[in-house]
Order: sequence, then structure tokens, then C-alpha cells
Amino acid sequence: MIIRQATSQDRPGIETILQDAYVAYVPRIGRKPGPMLDDYGELIAAGETFVVEDGGHVLGVLVLKDEPDALLLDNVAVHPEAQGRGLGRGLISFAQEEARRRGHPAIRLYTNEAMTENVAFYERLGFVETHRCEDKGFRRVFMTKKL
Repeated sequence: MIIRQATSQDRPGIETILQDAYVAYVPRIGRKPGPMLDDYGELIAAGETFVVEDGGHVLGVLVLKDEPDALLLDNVAVHPEAQGRGLGRGLISFAQEEARRRGHPAIRLYTNEAMTENVAFYERLGFVETHRCEDKGFRRVFMTKKL
């Protein structure tokens, strides 16, 4: 497993991963989740996007954004066919190390309230719910992990 910064050549693969990873949530949420609406050309150009490769294939994506008091894990997704292999955990571990490297005392994330399995997954990784609210038209659960 290799985690590296995404390049513009990765964009089609990233968009496929996000489409396939999030499409199952559309009926539950009632519309496309936020990560399906982001401009990945812009996020890649800003240096905020990373990918995980295994066997030369991009199988997961991670978007990290610096904030004043924490590193925001803005998105993490693994292609459904590659789930269950530890790639998501690997990406989150990478994000935590990146937060430490950048001098952040914590890492934050949010997920949609309807994605209950994600909330449970993040809790198992040591994230603690801080609050819930409507944000950009979505009901979101915000979580933090002190490093």
C-alpha cells in the first residue's frame, strides 16, 4: 500500500472511487453527499488530495485541509471492491501522522448523520463526537481526535 499526493492524472480514478463509494448513500440522504459535489481538480491543484495505491491501482482517496486549530479530514473514501482490506484505516492513520507533522494538536472530521456506520467506525478509531448541526444543507456529525 502506497499513499501519495494526488496528481491531475488521478482525477478520473478519484471521481470513479467517489461515485462508487457514495452512490449507496444517495437514497438514504435524499441527494448526492457532499464529497460527490466537490471539485477534485481544484482540490488536487491545492495539494489537499492524497490517494492510496495497491498493485498500481488507485483504490482510495483522502482530502486534508489545514485549519487554525486542527487538520480537517475533509473526505476519506475507498472503492467498495477494495473495502475491508484496511485501506481506510491506513488513510486515516496517514492523516493523523500528517496532522502531527504539520504541528496540529488534533484532527477533525465530519460525516452525514445518515451514515451511521461511519460514525461507529470513527468512534472505534478514537474520534469523539463534538456536535451535530446542519452544514451546507446536510445534517452532519462533527468529530475530533486529540493527538
